Amino acid sequence: MKSESIVGLDIGTTKICVVVGHVGDDDEIEIVGFGTHPSTGLRKGVVVNIDATVESIGRAVEEAQIMAQEEITRCFVGIAGSHIKSFNAQGAVRVEGDEVAESDVERALDAARAAVTIPMDREILHVIPRSYIVDDQDGVDEPVGMFGRRLEAEVHVVTGAMTSAQNLVKSCHRAGLEVADIVLEPLASSESVLTPEEQELGVALIDSGGGTTDLAIFYRKGVWYTSVLPLGGNAVTSDLSIGLRTPIAEAERIKRRHGCARSTMVDEAEMIEVPSVGGRPPRELSRQVLAGIIEPRQKEIYALLREDIERSGYSNFIAAGAVLTGGASCIEGAEETAETIFQMPVRIGRPTGVTGLVEVVSNPSYATGVGLVRYGAKASSQDAYFHPDKDGDGFFSGLTARMRSWFEKIF
Repeated sequence: MKSESIVGLDIGTTKICVVVGHVGDDDEIEIVGFGTHPSTGLRKGVVVNIDATVESIGRAVEEAQIMAQEEITRCFVGIAGSHIKSFNAQGAVRVEGDEVAESDVERALDAARAAVTIPMDREILHVIPRSYIVDDQDGVDEPVGMFGRRLEAEVHVVTGAMTSAQNLVKSCHRAGLEVADIVLEPLASSESVLTPEEQELGVALIDSGGGTTDLAIFYRKGVWYTSVLPLGGNAVTSDLSIGLRTPIAEAERIKRRHGCARSTMVDEAEMIEVPSVGGRPPRELSRQVLAGIIEPRQKEIYALLREDIERSGYSNFIAAGAVLTGGASCIEGAEETAETIFQMPVRIGRPTGVTGLVEVVSNPSYATGVGLVRYGAKASSQDAYFHPDKDGDGFFSGLTARMRSWFEKIF
């Protein structure tokens, strides 16, 4: 029997990443192909040029198809950007019978959603149950079957700008892809890099991309807080381009090859070659100068994230520390610098829980792509995702119910 194919499409600010996985009869996921291509049509996670985005998606899909030796027609797409907003909500209902039924849970989740007003230009992307309260018993994970008269649902709601999501879907359709689902990127990344123990104890997932840095706080296996910081690896690259007086492309290459986010880890005698502009000859600089430019920006990003964690009110819930993932987390010294700023244990999150091309996709830059495949495998096994029509009209009409349905089963 042929295994089911699941495709994750990570449309990032700096690169488009396609990951193809096969789900076997034992639910094991084998990564059989991937493709990447530079992204030129996005800014801070949002599509600003559809034609350029479609071109980049097409190139990445073509590369993945060749490696996987199969046609790609449907995908699970990650979404991010500063337009993402989230909040917590509660809703309570009277239990209709003597014990809580599925219908009671549905009504409680509907009540939680109805308790907040969503602006006309925004749509709900995720409605994630955190916990339930049955009568006076709080902290209930699965209320169905419990005796009680009153059921209260605590949920985390993630919203996004309608136009941003529609442009994402339109870009995929023009590239010949059907969108099976759209998923907040840090939630997708959590599927591939976090352990159940971390999610139970409390952990801060920091997904660092080129244009944005996404934060998600997990506690008791649920999502309690999400936010997006409109700063990422591109800010570091820009600083290097200006500070070293070198083109952006060369600054990115130097950052990836020689960059370090902690000056004390670099030998001042170590030298690097820096290309100049305007036909001038290249120069030699100490690698410590490079680290001296990178470190302040990294500290600024982590300090802003620390303030965000403190504002969330859940800083005391993060017993397992923080997990850094995403392409911008690959820089040497990021882990140590983050520990200094956050004052908590920090590790680099690499995708796990898959077979196949593990050596390639174990890089943190593939966390979202692999996470989307794992997310898609879970959703597909329950047929709990929404298939939009080819033109994308009405894409969001079934989104809330579908998200609520499968998150209720997963968490």
